[in-house]
Amino acid sequence: MSPLAAEFLGTLFLVLLGDGVVANVLLNDTKGKGSGWIVITTGWAIAVFVGVLIAGSYSGAHLNPAVTLGLAVVGAFPWTSVIPYMIAQMLGGIVGAFLVYLAYLPHWKGTPDGATTRAVFCTAPALRNNVSNLICEIIGTFVLVFAILEIKGAFERPLSGAAIPIELGALGAVPVMLIVWGIGLSLGGPTGYAINPARDLGPRIAYALLPMGRRSSADWGYAWIPVLGPLLGATLAAFLFHSLSKG
Repeated sequence: MSPLAAEFLGTLFLVLLGDGVVANVLLNDTKGKGSGWIVITTGWAIAVFVGVLIAGSYSGAHLNPAVTLGLAVVGAFPWTSVIPYMIAQMLGGIVGAFLVYLAYLPHWKGTPDGATTRAVFCTAPALRNNVSNLICEIIGTFVLVFAILEIKGAFERPLSGAAIPIELGALGAVPVMLIVWGIGLSLGGPTGYAINPARDLGPRIAYALLPMGRRSSADWGYAWIPVLGPLLGATLAAFLFHSLSKG
């Protein structure tokens, strides 16, 4: 399997299982209706586990433009591959969201609140404040990327100038799963912890295009926050990691 195909499939499975657990908890007449935040965060953590397991041996299992950017900033991933990886991740997010739509096809019309159906696909803040929401996404993604870099350092310490490529798949999927689970439990309340532009923007695009029974707008006025916040958080984490590695 090519690295781009692996990123596409890994992100597809990530969104299929991640958005799927949200659908199970939020949509009417499902067996998981009302089971709560712990179920959602656990489901998303397992979604990360499965996505990394599928893609890890082929692409490094970034599954997230923010992770790809962070690895490129520290010199552990080639800049020429950044945009192709991001495109593959975004397409995987769109297709994964479409499969969630098919899996829960009878339930959309039975859920009268359009904001609820949108929440299956993409994030929205509990309290809307652009500055605070952006900061929350920056912090959550900072934790994600910095922790991933610490699992397997991108550079020798003290910094010698010799980059050591990061192979997320070689780490096993469990550590990354636990990081995402912890972020969701601790920092997910304000914004729903997108911490991944492909996980949010890809399904948001799918939501805007799919024939939903009840719908709200795709909330494009908020959509830039779960894109810009993770990219900024990843960049800050990479710069700090690189700075500390010089010591």
